[in-house]
Amino acid sequence: MSLDCGRKPDTGRTYTLHAQRAEMRQPCRLALRTLGLRRTHSCPNASTLDFVPASSPISSLALERMQDFISRSKRLFMITGAGLSTESGIPDYRSEGVGLYARTDRRPIQHAEFVRSASARKRYWARNYVGWPQFSSRLPNVAHLTLSGWEAQGKLHWLVTQNVDALHSKAGQRRLTELHGCAHRVVCLGCGALSPRQALQTRLGALNPGWAAEAGGVAPDGDVFLTDEQVQHFRVPSCEACGGTLKPDVTFFGDTVHRDTVGFIHERLAESDGVLVAGSSLQVYSGYRFLLAAREREIPVAILNIGATRADHLAALRVNARCGEVLPAILPL
Repeated sequence: MSLDCGRKPDTGRTYTLHAQRAEMRQPCRLALRTLGLRRTHSCPNASTLDFVPASSPISSLALERMQDFISRSKRLFMITGAGLSTESGIPDYRSEGVGLYARTDRRPIQHAEFVRSASARKRYWARNYVGWPQFSSRLPNVAHLTLSGWEAQGKLHWLVTQNVDALHSKAGQRRLTELHGCAHRVVCLGCGALSPRQALQTRLGALNPGWAAEAGGVAPDGDVFLTDEQVQHFRVPSCEACGGTLKPDVTFFGDTVHRDTVGFIHERLAESDGVLVAGSSLQVYSGYRFLLAAREREIPVAILNIGATRADHLAALRVNARCGEVLPAILPL
């Protein structure tokens, strides 16, 4: 499920799952190239930090311990979550005081609801249509670029992200698995055809000429707040190949990650000698399971996150600080 799964890591090993899916996953790379994206990044400012919970500056002792942990690992395995992208101005669900759950009583769409209900799909795509220009234009921040640099220098063996925003790919990450898919792709539930999300934006605009709506607020993953009245007359296109239902190529809440993807990640974990979690509370089992596997394999774990996580009891080191503050300060020795 890597955005760049057509490229095999130069390790002498055949990555069967990625090779088989290489052709399928090219549309997302095409989508990013079509947008003319450059390898640049967003700098923290008042607006991009709106969704970052408050935290104290990291102490010199905590930074020294994190540096020691990273230095000891020669094949580092990483799991990143929404806390890495909040510094690019993308809200998350669970951050204390600023996450969606803290700000509103709204909850993300469930997989079963999307699949079964045409009205739910209309609401989803109308809101995503409004939110897409801002969401898709977000840039990787210094934490994303730091991790891409770690990969280039041979420190980072594999990175698993729970995010669907493509910011790791925009930063140049290659040894990457997008655990929950990528919002820059669209999949047909009928024939399985994949297409760039930007192409759907054009089709949605053509199908809804003159339709416009002002959002009442922003939510994670390109969602915004609209009323039922605002989306009442919105029209949603079908798959151009078979007429089937179109869905973002992401794992909605209530769905499961494909077992081939899970197996592939377990293989990369088994090749690693250290695990670093950055910006995730690990409340969702799809990511938490790899921390349980690391414990079984006696692979040391460090966690960098603002706030408690589900795996704190599994960590040899726990640092409560911003990813964008800590990661660039670490030397990939």
